[in-house]
Amino acid sequence: MLNKLSRLFDQVVAIARLPVVRLEFHLALNPGHVEKVYRYYTKPHPRYWVFPNKSLGAALVDLTRFRHRDDYAQAIKGQRGVDRHVRRARERGYTVVEIDRNDFVDDIHDINTSEEVRQGRPMEAAYRARKTSYQAEVNFKYYGVLNAAGKLVAYGEVGFYGNFAAFNRVIGVRNNDGINHLMVAEIVSQLIEARCYDYLMYDTYFGAGEGLQAFKKMLGFKPYRAKYSIR
Repeated sequence: MLNKLSRLFDQVVAIARLPVVRLEFHLALNPGHVEKVYRYYTKPHPRYWVFPNKSLGAALVDLTRFRHRDDYAQAIKGQRGVDRHVRRARERGYTVVEIDRNDFVDDIHDINTSEEVRQGRPMEAAYRARKTSYQAEVNFKYYGVLNAAGKLVAYGEVGFYGNFAAFNRVIGVRNNDGINHLMVAEIVSQLIEARCYDYLMYDTYFGAGEGLQAFKKMLGFKPYRAKYSIR
């Protein structure tokens, strides 16, 4: 009992110390979808019901901190060898491009079914089911990592909601080549150069396993307490 109370106290203290950030949803970008995501982000948290669902420990990169992509690269340099992972991926011929997922239906299925368990949990049925086509949202960009032969080995989906963007999905084959590090770092760099968004979100910090927390940290994501608005 004392251990549980101690952990709860530590969590409360950690939450209280989080910097607060204001994230805006803009309906004009895609009214139905943006409102749906806003409702999901702001519904009661499953454990701490007095807080919104995606408020506590929102994992964000503050894009306004960086003038150029080189500034970001310098900021994450040395973070558990992330620059080594990114360099390895580039040296092995991987590239990050925007994709139409319909051009890579089979590759996406191969990626989704390449591991039965990720982050300690079985892959959901939605990942295992083979899809024959994909519908793009107008406020999304879809990125892929191609190997030297042009095969898709990782992909990411980024939604643009207002003054921030957010990853909807980041997934790749497990080959220790640094492909996910390369993809996330490149997407962050492109958003810095675009100068259209203040933050990039990668879900939350506290709900992730240790491995995913470490991945987010090395790529510059930090926990915040998010306050949301919509217009």
